[in-house]
Amino acid sequence: MTLTRAGGLRRDVAAVAAVAAEQEADAVLVGLPLSLDGGIGPQAQKTQGFARALANRVAVPVVFWDESLSSVEASDRLIAQGVSREKRRALIDQTAAALTLESYLEHRRRTHAPRDALGPDAQIIR
Repeated sequence: MTLTRAGGLRRDVAAVAAVAAEQEADAVLVGLPLSLDGGIGPQAQKTQGFARALANRVAVPVVFWDESLSSVEASDRLIAQGVSREKRRALIDQTAAALTLESYLEHRRRTHAPRDALGPDAQIIR
């Protein structure tokens, strides 16, 4: 499922919170767009603000996970699959989100870590 931004922080937070409740999520993963040097740039700061607002609306932890270069990897995969440029534009964010989730779940599987013990690459908001 892909949510389209509703036009405002409150509406976007409400939409994500509704999906989390409907799906009975045990956490909400938020991709954090870190700079290439690992720093927190302007977009990551905006993402953190969104996540703080979301944490106030959901009853489960909100987890940050580094999404650096996920769009590049998504584009590369879609090109390798022969997806046209026009269709790639429509699929890139969705594919990047799936890759970010895949990375998070693989980390949990590989380290046998519970969602609240993810090490230096993740941060729990709660």
